Amino acid sequence: MQKDIETLTTLNHDFVKSVQGADVKRFDEILAKDFLFTNPDGSLYNRAEFLDLIGKGARISELREDQVNVRLFGDFAIIHARIQYRSKAGIERIGRYTDDWARRDGKWLCVSAHTSGEDL
Repeated sequence: MQKDIETLTTLNHDFVKSVQGADVKRFDEILAKDFLFTNPDGSLYNRAEFLDLIGKGARISELREDQVNVRLFGDFAIIHARIQYRSKAGIERIGRYTDDWARRDGKWLCVSAHTSGEDL
């Protein structure tokens, strides 16, 4: 169980870092084929749409996560965390996210993500 929590904590950090760095390649490795993303404005993106969005580059800067809470349920995990970032206008903001991860064929993959915050 501790090994899974450590792995998921690392994957969570990779996810956040990949948003900031527009790292489509890393997302391609850690997102499930049926991944769905809910944007703060309520729009829903499938995997291809999300990768396209990420590829356009971050609209925010100094993105970092804290208050990370990994909840493990066998081959399924939910990660809740807070994000802090600077908006395009340079304003410091705080948001939250919830990511769902499933172990498939022995590998943890993100199956859904939901983010809330201003100016994201």
